[in-house]
Amino acid sequence: MSHPAAFRVSPVRVIAMARTDDTGTLPFATLNGVSRLSALEAVRARIALAVDLGLLAPGDRLPSTADIAAGLEVGEITVRRALVSLVADGVLERRRGRNGGTHVAENPTRGAVAAAEAYRSDSPAVHALIDHRLVLECGIAHLASGHVSQDNLSQLQDLVEEMDRVPSWAEFHGCDERFHLRLAEATGIPSLTTPYGAVLRELYRYYLPYPLEALRASNTEHRRLLDALRRKDAAEAGEVARRHVEVLHRTMFVGLMNTD
Repeated sequence: MSHPAAFRVSPVRVIAMARTDDTGTLPFATLNGVSRLSALEAVRARIALAVDLGLLAPGDRLPSTADIAAGLEVGEITVRRALVSLVADGVLERRRGRNGGTHVAENPTRGAVAAAEAYRSDSPAVHALIDHRLVLECGIAHLASGHVSQDNLSQLQDLVEEMDRVPSWAEFHGCDERFHLRLAEATGIPSLTTPYGAVLRELYRYYLPYPLEALRASNTEHRRLLDALRRKDAAEAGEVARRHVEVLHRTMFVGLMNTD
């Protein structure tokens, strides 16, 4: 399949496919399972799922409460309560001393959080949401290649370098979101950030804690996209964006869980 040929279609028409309603809601969204969860149950489910799927391994140390709260976009009190309950469930354990903190249990209880089923039930809609982002991001990359300024490139480069330095998935999440929103701004179309930001926010509700090495690999694609933007290579920028988003079908929980 020759994907670069798709970019002969007007990027403005591509962007028009991703309109939100007046409230910023995605018109096709049917993400009902997770919407019914409290913030506490959502945090419990996301961490427990990451353990169940092997994204967090036995003995792994979790980031600080503040960093988890920022990474999952919830309050610190909610995170504290979630961690305490997951310790009680046998998913996590507390350790004292120099290497203390909250860790994945050496033999974690699997399937301990019933709320994880809400994520499974939303799988078809999440796949549709990934495709929605795919269409948007390819158009954004194409447009940005012709409008990006040196200031835009400098900001994007700073974020790429920051993502190579952050110590955990929690901090990476915020940098990744800022990178993609800055990329949308680089198109020179101010109104674009609203529909694109809506897609990002919906998808980020489903992101799980990930091994940092996997996130570093995704940052390599950010670098490739930056290189294409510097060369003003619209086809390459679009192709890198396609690969970057399309892989979510396999690497997010919808690809890792058995949804048969």
